[in-house]
Amino acid sequence: MELRICHLYPDLLNLYGDRGNLMTLAARARRREIRVEIEECRLGDPLRPDAHDLYFIGGGEDRQQRLASDDLRGGKGAILKEAAGRGAVVLAVCGGYQLLGHYYRPSEGEDLPGVGLLDLTTHHPGPTAPRLIGNIVIRCPLLGGATLVGFENHGGRTRLGSGARPLGEVVSGFGNNGSDHTEGAVAGDVYGTYLHGPLLPKNPRFADHLIAAALRLRYGEVSLQPLDDALEARAHAAAIARATGR
Repeated sequence: MELRICHLYPDLLNLYGDRGNLMTLAARARRREIRVEIEECRLGDPLRPDAHDLYFIGGGEDRQQRLASDDLRGGKGAILKEAAGRGAVVLAVCGGYQLLGHYYRPSEGEDLPGVGLLDLTTHHPGPTAPRLIGNIVIRCPLLGGATLVGFENHGGRTRLGSGARPLGEVVSGFGNNGSDHTEGAVAGDVYGTYLHGPLLPKNPRFADHLIAAALRLRYGEVSLQPLDDALEARAHAAAIARATGR
């Protein structure tokens, strides 16, 4: 089998080691003798809706987000929606997550239109509002209530509409907006989250969930061979201890 990954805007949206998510996906697939192809797609590059099984967008600051928003409106957004419609996996972190919604309203300047793949909006409350920063732990229904861990650092407050469900419930940290105890959003196989760190090295079960979902597009249901995740489990436990103080 082969896993085809597209990394959107690697030069613009790659804060807090977000590229490590792709490294983790590739490493875990290759350990199972699954071939991996990663293609980078930058501003102005063509994007094909049938060329990849998984699309990844990382995080960035407002200026970089505005450039990406303009490029998505130039045609990539419609193609990304077409790809998701045929069953491709989309994973977006922080700034990329905000751009999967309907719009992001920064503290200054015009709204940044999003792709509309996730039913959500994000508002920045203003330059004097505190950022939502720190280690975070959530419980993820997709994984039977298992925890996901990461680090969040965002000024925007995200609210979900009825067409998206949370990726998880906040155990410790702020999450989407610091008030409703939700974190991230899911619709089909489109996933958005504020969890940096990067997200996947310390959350191998979620990484495998994404790999299996991406492979399902061309190969049907796939049973992934278990891996020795002792090191990842220790990192996960250490992240929980940092976030909760115990």
